[in-house]
Order: sequence, then structure tokens, then C-alpha cells
Amino acid sequence: MALSWKSWLANEGSKHLFLFFWLSLNVWLFGKTFLLYNQGLQYYYLHQMLGLGLCISRASASVLNLNCCLVLLPMCRVLLAFLRGSQKVASKKTRRLLDKSKTFHVTCGVTICIFSVLHVAAHLVNALNFSENYNEEFVTLNAANYRGEDPRKLLFATVPGLTGVIMVLVLFLMCTASTYAIRVSNYDIFWYTHNLFFVFYMLLMLHVSGGVLKYQTNLEEHPPGCFNPNKTLRQNLTVPKAFEELFPDYTTEPFPEDTPAPEPFVQNSFMRVCSEEPKFQSHFPETWFWISGPLCLYCVERLYRYIRSNKPVTITSVISHPSNVLEVRMVKDDFEARPGQYVILHCPRVSALESHPFTLTMCPTDTKATFGVHLKVVGDWTERFRDLLLLHSNQDTEILPIFQQRRYPKLYVDGPFGSPFEESLNYEVSLCVAGGIGVTPFASVLNTLLDGWKCYKLRRLYFIWVCRDIESFRWFADLLCTLHNKLWQENRPDYINIQLYLSQTDGIQKIIGEKYQALNSRLLIGRPRWKLLFDDIAKCNRRKTIGVFCCGPNKISKILHKLSNSSNSYGTRFEYNKESFS
Repeated sequence: MALSWKSWLANEGSKHLFLFFWLSLNVWLFGKTFLLYNQGLQYYYLHQMLGLGLCISRASASVLNLNCCLVLLPMCRVLLAFLRGSQKVASKKTRRLLDKSKTFHVTCGVTICIFSVLHVAAHLVNALNFSENYNEEFVTLNAANYRGEDPRKLLFATVPGLTGVIMVLVLFLMCTASTYAIRVSNYDIFWYTHNLFFVFYMLLMLHVSGGVLKYQTNLEEHPPGCFNPNKTLRQNLTVPKAFEELFPDYTTEPFPEDTPAPEPFVQNSFMRVCSEEPKFQSHFPETWFWISGPLCLYCVERLYRYIRSNKPVTITSVISHPSNVLEVRMVKDDFEARPGQYVILHCPRVSALESHPFTLTMCPTDTKATFGVHLKVVGDWTERFRDLLLLHSNQDTEILPIFQQRRYPKLYVDGPFGSPFEESLNYEVSLCVAGGIGVTPFASVLNTLLDGWKCYKLRRLYFIWVCRDIESFRWFADLLCTLHNKLWQENRPDYINIQLYLSQTDGIQKIIGEKYQALNSRLLIGRPRWKLLFDDIAKCNRRKTIGVFCCGPNKISKILHKLSNSSNSYGTRFEYNKESFS
């Protein structure tokens, strides 16, 4: 399969180039800080005491500052939704980069883990060196109280050491609970441990306030390696090569305290006499500059989201669909959303702290204020939520909004937030592929087209839906039939191409009901032949750019991704977008 470089650049090239730039930036920052502490005159005496442990610990700390600063920005969902919907980000490529916010968040998190290991290892060496290389001449420079002090006291009996140990434990919990296996098997563990980030940042601000590592402030009065005739210098002082060029004839032999230095020696051009003792001072906590801005921005956004969502919505109806799918319709004052966006639902009676995201399947319009979600009952949270909402478990039974007789639990909605599927209406041709419950983001797009399609750029929609059982198609069968009939009445039958695939058959090959005849003729048994499908679409849309949108299992996603990057003989380019269940 030939590779189209234009398609690769549009789909994955921008992400790979950005990740390469980000990796290069971290390596450059690490190297620059390493050289600063290895060759900087103000760190000369500290370097003599700690060696490379100083350079590595400070270089890794600078990388950690950068990543701890930026790891929060991709989680500012309101900001991302604003940028996606505003005219300030008019470029489609730039908006598609916003879809990689989760990837950037994970990249920063992995970088934090890697350089934290390096930072901890370097400080373990520093604690040992502080104890073994205790210098009585520079008392303020020492972190230890005396030579041979137990290094464990520096780790567990000081603020920087103790906060560092706790941060390592918190980071370990957050990283291990973020793995795919734990997220899928027990999402609650992931959610609760990830919210320890606030504890991590509070400890980080305390960690950098200890001022353990100091630098020299009076380089003019006491240049490193200068001669002090009134003070016996430390014997056997090792001078790094970086300083041998500055002081080629440096000597560590001291003069007696009562003996003045010989005049010719003092006047020698290569030797300077110290006018005072070296003075050391702790750095101002630079980490505060790095994390205060993003942390305040994130806190302000969370406060805004709390205020926006503190009023419960009014549930108008609840519908139980086949295959353990629940539909909830509701209204809320001043709620606006775009097709493809999602909301976060929070029900205190189900869980006081836990909340979950769900894609909108129905958006409010100018004529109706109702919006809704479809949720698959697959876990403890959704099971408890279903039990609170449904009086009976009969399928296809709608609970009428008679609030005097039926009191629904309080439900809070946070959002809406942006997703890649918002772009599906901004292409002239779009290919939407759904797997099972992954049809939900496309349902809102179809509902929007039902209200009116002429105001959008979209002129042809290929809709592919793959399900394991026939009953799953009934979730949105009415919607698909209504849209199909509407387009036929408007003499635009080619506007939407519907293909339904039943991957596992039990002998029933038709959707029950006479009103679904339009879908019965589009129901196919088996799995789509993706290569032939892409070739046919490319042939019918020569030299056009087609948006590919996928919400479903990773297996389908990988196939579509590979086909989107492949070249074709028709000059058609596919731009790939996806939403994953995990």
C-alpha cells in the first residue's frame, strides 16, 4: 500500500513533528541547565561539594518545571472548547491540533515520570555527598550539620526531603493507575488517584521552598579560586578544567595568617586577592513562576465550571433501549451546544465525587431546548444511575415527565466540551464510521442535519455503522429513517449514504418493523471491506479532501488510520479523526 505524504502530514505528520519538537526542547533545556551548573562560576563551590549530582538534579528539575507547567493546560476543557469554536482559530489544521490535547497531556505526564526518576537518583547522590564532603569553611553551603551525618535524615527530616518522598509516592499512584488495564477494569481507581494532582502541586510548592542548593552572590569580591592571605584555604582543592583556563597559575598554597602577601605576587596579573569571604544565597523558587499561572488558570476554570453546573437540569424523559442502552433527555436554561460535543454528568445520589463524560446525541436548537445523551450500562456507576431513573426495566418504555408522581434524582451537567466530531460538518464530504455505542457523536450530527443541512459546508455524508446484534440498530433507527425520508422529499437522496453492517448474525437479518424498510435495504451481513470502500469513495470524490471520523474499537480505528494515510490514483485526500472509548 503506497503512502501518501500529503495524507500522512495531514493525519499524523503534524503530531509527530510536534512530538519531535517537544522532545528536542526538553533535551535542549536539560543540556543548557546542565552546562550552567557545571561551568557557572556562582556554583563553583557547590559543584566541588556535589559533583555531577548537582548538575543532573538541577537539569532534570528545569525539565520538570516546564512539564508540570504545561501538563495542566490540555485539561482546561472550557478554554479548548472556546478556541475550537471561536473565529480566532480559523485554520482547520490548527483546530485539529487541539484534538491532540490528550496526547500532549500524556506526553507531559510520561516526561514527568522519566525525569522524576533522574531527579530523585541525583538527589540521593547529593544527600550522600553533603554528608561525606561536609566543609567547615562554608557552613552555610552545607545541607548536612556535620561530616558523616546519616543521609536519611536529609531525606526524611527536612522539608525538601520529606515532601520529595511523598511526591514520589503520589506520582507512582497516579502513573500506575493511568495504565490502560486499570482504566478499563476499574475507572474509579484512575479517577480518584488522578485527582491527587492537587496534593502533588501543593507539595511541589513546599518542596522548592527549602532552599537547600545555594549559589555565590559576591563573585566580584571573591572570584572562585582567588587568594585570601588572611584565611587558610582548603587544602587539595581540585579545580575543574573549566576554571584552569581562567586561572592557569592557580596555587592553593596558603600564606601564614600574620604574613602579608609578597608585593610582586599580589601584583601578578593572573592572581587576584579576595577582598571578602564568599557569600551564598538560596535561589528564589523558580517553580512558583512556572506552575502558578497554569495552576491558577485551571483553578479558575474549575470554579467557573462549578458555578455553571451548580444548578441541576430538568429531566424530561428516560427511555430504555435494547442492549442495555439508556437515553436521558433533559433541559437546562441557557444551555448551548454544537453537534459532536460532550458533557460530564454528575449524580450525587450515585456518587458524591464521581462523574463521567457522555457525548450529546441531541443538541438544543432555536426551536427546541431539549438535549440528550445515550449511555451504555456497563459499570457500577451506570447501573446505579439506571436503577434510580427507571421505574421498570421494560424496554422501549418512556417515563413521562409527571414530576408530581415521579421525582428524578438531581442530575448536574458540566459542559459542553469540544471533540473532533465538530469538524464533520466543515468538510464538503465526510466519512463517519461508528462501532456499536460509538454512534453517539454522529447521532447529534444527524439530528442537526434533520433540522436543516443547507447552512453547512457538508454536501455528502457516508455513514457506516457496525454492530454485533440487530437490536442495537434500533437505538437510532427512527432518526435514520426520518432523515432518509426528508432528503428524498427534498430531492437529495445522494446527500447521505447509509451502510449498516451486522458483524454477528443469529439468523435475524432485518430490523423489526415496517417503518424501517429504508434501513432493511441497507443492512449487510459481515464486516465492511474497508479497502474497497475507500477506493469507491475516492473514485466518486476525485481531487477532494474527505474528513474521516471514527468512534469505535481500536482495531477499526487502526485500519481506517492506515487507509487514510495511503495514496490513491484519484487525487483524493483523507484526513483522519477519531474518538476512542478509553
